Amino acid sequence: MNLYRKVPPALVYKAQTAIFLVAIACHGTVAAQNRSSSTAPTLVPVATGLVNPWAVAFLPEGQFLVTERPGRMRVVSASGQVGPALAGVPPVATGGQGGLLDVITDADFARNRRIYFCFSEPAGAGATGNSTALARATLATDGRSLQEVRVIFSQQPKVSSSLHFGCRIVQAPDGNLFMTLGERYQRMSDAQKLDNHHGKVVRISPDGAIPPDNPFRSRAGALPEIWSYGHRNPQGATLSPDGKLWTHEHGPQGGDEINLPQAGRNYGWPVVTFGENYGGGKIGEGTAKAGMEPPLHTWVPSIAPSGMAFLTSTRYGAAWQGSLFVGSLKFGTLHRLEMDGAGKVLREEKLLEGSGERLRDVRQGPDGLLYLVTDSPQGRLMRLQPGG
Repeated sequence: MNLYRKVPPALVYKAQTAIFLVAIACHGTVAAQNRSSSTAPTLVPVATGLVNPWAVAFLPEGQFLVTERPGRMRVVSASGQVGPALAGVPPVATGGQGGLLDVITDADFARNRRIYFCFSEPAGAGATGNSTALARATLATDGRSLQEVRVIFSQQPKVSSSLHFGCRIVQAPDGNLFMTLGERYQRMSDAQKLDNHHGKVVRISPDGAIPPDNPFRSRAGALPEIWSYGHRNPQGATLSPDGKLWTHEHGPQGGDEINLPQAGRNYGWPVVTFGENYGGGKIGEGTAKAGMEPPLHTWVPSIAPSGMAFLTSTRYGAAWQGSLFVGSLKFGTLHRLEMDGAGKVLREEKLLEGSGERLRDVRQGPDGLLYLVTDSPQGRLMRLQPGG
């Protein structure tokens, strides 16, 4: 697949899509800095009373599609009215970090009303365990139910764990789907093996088929859906302006990473990491090893990243255009990363300090503004409003 061709205009409709990154010259250090934006943006509530919302996607006429981790999906009106739970959501294994997680709309949603969503899928009757699954469905024209629901991928093997599901979805310019998968915490060594889906990024077609150019499709003993491996718990994914896949993942105690997963590459976990065991103690062999890709950027200490999006618009001023935005669950901060033309992080700015809200998702809407969801039993969908 060619990830570098021009992104079709239809993909501008999606939060993670069609981005025009500009080279931002600066003379600061790579170290994180705090500095105020001249636009002085403020958070404006769009909808409240959501129960642990996990992701937001954008529908026509200013509506939103929001997932709640306990297993519900809702349409939110342009005026912020939260609709009833949609019928048709499959059984979800809830508890811990598990539940109904990411959702995106298809690039051609205006015509086919198709969505993709991932969730913690329970094992079948008589079996135990769970895993991350990816489903496709059609949103009914009345916005009250999901129709033609079909699971097109199930992470293997299923294990008894309530941790590290990963579960961000990105649709590439060619229509194929990337999904990030956690290593389920206690199975971290699986991230270095190709006979399972733990700690992987996978790539499938919209109907669940294996693309012919997947890197491990023809390797004996390897699962053909695998795109890259050696990941821990990736909970952020988006496309760069030239169509490249960007992800971030949780480190253990420290060592959160931003990566650019490429076909067939190994990203090191748990052999190399910038983090350490909870409570202290070395993990693996160090921070680098031949044959393992280094991260583009790390956070030590950890910020617990979740959600990420490039800003394509100038709604917040030209200085912010092309920046990468990442939410923090740990600190409730929104991190703005400035890059040069080669993708190197030049400067980091922390926004929304002191908000006290866990930021679960970050997306750019069709109006060019950033939208956030907060992970709490009284979660909110919010808009980052430019200053006057």
